[in-house]
Amino acid sequence: MTVASHLQELRRKHEHLSDMVEREQRSPATDALKIADMKKQKMKLKEEINRLAQA
Repeated sequence: MTVASHLQELRRKHEHLSDMVEREQRSPATDALKIADMKKQKMKLKEEINRLAQA
């Protein structure tokens, strides 16, 4: 896997998590713990994307 394809996959996962967070926040029965966990995952992905993009 090339770095470019790996970055593309990480960005796709980040976007998917963003969509999931938005859906959860709009849901009447929101689970704050689940949302916080997804946001942490998004942050880790974003950090990895930035690290790879800098290399």
